[in-house]
Amino acid sequence: MFDQLKKIRRALRVPSPEERELAYLNGATDRIDLEYRQRQVDRGMFRHTF
Repeated sequence: MFDQLKKIRRALRVPSPEERELAYLNGATDRIDLEYRQRQVDRGMFRHTF
């Protein structure tokens, strides 16, 4: 029973800003795209709170 609750909790968990930044950077297709994405992250693209 607790295993099912753990799975549900993991599925509903919101990723942290650091995890979102890393996933975004890992999606870069080449060096130019990676540098562009790094600049966006440095500007705080994922740090905005709503």
